[in-house]
Amino acid sequence: MKKPLFTGCGTALITPFKNGEPDIDRFRSLVNRQLKAGIDALIVCATTGEAPTLKKNERTELIRSCVSLAKGKAPVIAGTGSNDTGAAVELSREAEALGADGVLVVTPYYNKTTQAGLVAHYTAIAEAVNIPVILYNVPSRTGVSCSAETYAELAKLENIVGVKEASGSFALIQDTLNRCPGDFCIWSGNDEDTAAIMALGGVGVISTAANLIPDDMRELTHLALSGSIRKAGLLQLRMSELIHALFCEVNPIPVKAAMSRLGLCSGELRLPLCEISAKSRDILYAAMDSYGIRLNPQG
Repeated sequence: MKKPLFTGCGTALITPFKNGEPDIDRFRSLVNRQLKAGIDALIVCATTGEAPTLKKNERTELIRSCVSLAKGKAPVIAGTGSNDTGAAVELSREAEALGADGVLVVTPYYNKTTQAGLVAHYTAIAEAVNIPVILYNVPSRTGVSCSAETYAELAKLENIVGVKEASGSFALIQDTLNRCPGDFCIWSGNDEDTAAIMALGGVGVISTAANLIPDDMRELTHLALSGSIRKAGLLQLRMSELIHALFCEVNPIPVKAAMSRLGLCSGELRLPLCEISAKSRDILYAAMDSYGIRLNPQG
């Protein structure tokens, strides 16, 4: 039996910037804030961390900083996906060398591929490293989706431990759970789907919202893990307006605006991402106020 890399809530960390460069001191404070909240895993250099715009040396510094702070407290999972299999292999090997506990690998985007190509792509990556690999299925961004049959094939590989499922397809999730062995884990890739996916048998979430509310996202997942699905569902409903607001524009634009309001980061983004619109900012701030999130830099 494969061991889950983590269960509960993993935070897909933002990358704070200052004057166009990663603000490593601020990043370290955000990691410590997550660890203080008892978060179950830390995901660095992924979509929410603006990975496509990070340079190699920046990725190295971010992963190294996260590993040094989190070692023994929470697993560190590095985003290493690419639409170039060779590049994804190289990024995954580098993450392993830097001490990451696992890698998160998105399906190839733009050039896309067939289901056979997905199997070959992920097999090459899994065979290149000794640490666990989490697949990442987000067809709204990549234009390609894994099938349940592909998941079942990839689940045969020893270090492919599961998938971050952000397709929004509950039919796919059910088919996957029915086809794959019980040790193939599904993590919700959409904050709004977390309680529902866990009710079906998912083991947690890789969360954007946890940058802002790590305690509550962790509580939701642990309620579900303990069998308190109804309580988890009620907490999910309470979060609904806030989560909707955190995705009113392309992630991570809103979450960075929210964290900037709290003094947790500058809110700076790298192009092609740009500042949140006034209309969306009003929606976001209203949702934060309604939820009871106060201007408290210490979180």
